[in-house]
Amino acid sequence: MPTLLRVLKVLGGVGAWALLAAVVASTIFVGSERTVDLASHEATVSPDFSGDVVLRSGPILPDLRAPSGSRVGVEIELGKTDTTSLQELTARYAAIASQPEGQIAVVSRAVRTMAVAAAVQGAALAVLPFLVWVAVGRERRRVLLTRLPSVGGVATGLLVVLLVVALAAPVGWGRQDPAAQEWSTLGEFIGDEIPLPAQARDVEIMGDATTEETRRLISSAVSSYDQGLEFYTKAAEDAAGLELREPEDGETVAVLVSDRHLNVGMDKVARAIGDRAGATVAFDAGDDTSTGERWEAFSLDSVSAAFEDYDGRWAVAGNHDNGTFVRSHMEDLGWTYFDGEVIEGPGGSRILGVDDPRASGLGNWRDETGLSFSEVSDRVTETACAADEADDRVATLLLHDANMGRGALAEGCVDLVIGGHVHVQSGPTPVTAEDGRIGYRYTAGTTGGAAYAIAIGSKLRRAASVALITYREGRPVGIQSVTLQTNGRYDVDEYVELLY
Repeated sequence: MPTLLRVLKVLGGVGAWALLAAVVASTIFVGSERTVDLASHEATVSPDFSGDVVLRSGPILPDLRAPSGSRVGVEIELGKTDTTSLQELTARYAAIASQPEGQIAVVSRAVRTMAVAAAVQGAALAVLPFLVWVAVGRERRRVLLTRLPSVGGVATGLLVVLLVVALAAPVGWGRQDPAAQEWSTLGEFIGDEIPLPAQARDVEIMGDATTEETRRLISSAVSSYDQGLEFYTKAAEDAAGLELREPEDGETVAVLVSDRHLNVGMDKVARAIGDRAGATVAFDAGDDTSTGERWEAFSLDSVSAAFEDYDGRWAVAGNHDNGTFVRSHMEDLGWTYFDGEVIEGPGGSRILGVDDPRASGLGNWRDETGLSFSEVSDRVTETACAADEADDRVATLLLHDANMGRGALAEGCVDLVIGGHVHVQSGPTPVTAEDGRIGYRYTAGTTGGAAYAIAIGSKLRRAASVALITYREGRPVGIQSVTLQTNGRYDVDEYVELLY
């Protein structure tokens, strides 16, 4: 019996600790916040248990609310952004909303991080009362209990209550209560002039945003969202019926995207093309952004979400991916970049890559920083040929501009050079070296359908391209190009075998 009593006491203690830990962790969780890059804004994310996602968009545009699909809710307060045009901002919102997976992943990661941190802190803090209980001892506890009715005991109790109130204060203080505000459905707000997509029917909008200019902006954004959603969703669905070569046993297919230039709508299309072709890995040849700034993180989040479950993802930075942010952010999201060494690639192959040394703004100029384009090209050739001599032949040379691989091909040191940059598809073109060895050069078109450095919008501005590269026994053995035209029609090139 004493043993049973001891076990019951231990179980009771563990249960009490678990309950206290849950209460403390919940309090810490709903008092937490994180700053993230979201929808081209610096945004603050604060979790709660409302079951709603509330978007605080600032003093001009109205707030929005929609069900989160779970008991956990979140309040998102949008901060500073780069744009000075409200029309440009709402158009950007519409394009991002039509491909929301990347932004959902950003918020989800932030909420999970806060939940884990709160759980750890709650578990640790919940141990403290039990440690104090043991440290005080039985005799001292008996003395303290006899003093509870005294003035000192009452003062101590009040102090404990005040500490609890101070701890719980962030839960309800300092934040707006969404339930206490006046909300109306988005359909009621914009009227019957623009049909509301099914995906937006649960969205509510603040009822006090009633200016005609605001209504026009929101109506325009809804219209753009609907057009983009319809175009890219249909293109993704149509991809399932494309006649593409499927991999045979022992083959690995890679999807190559390049020059997306913020067009997140094409990400679901590229993934659908990859699924139809049996692809399991991805290449990104750069220029995912227009200037490489933090506000463009939504584009990186989107392409990462599209190929998140692939077996491998390799990337290089393009000339528009200025600075270190793009590479750093993509590496955090699981993409593999290169540091001057040959590494393992798709299907047991070997791969080498290098970021573009140039930096371009939105104008028609090119600035070279650090090593020049020709200097980097020479180093790529030296590295590839040294690897070839060491019996570690480079099967794929991943670049932003395939011109950087001319030397390696001329020396016969690589099997395949792939890139983008010029927004026009070219190849695969065989190149015969002086020693008779054959390599191939392939330039992908713009996956974003970009005419210039920004391709975000409700529809394609020009044809968008995706390439499918097949690997067998550690070498690239074929390429098939797929192009989506601006009218939604697909053009599928013949599968081209790479013969060595």
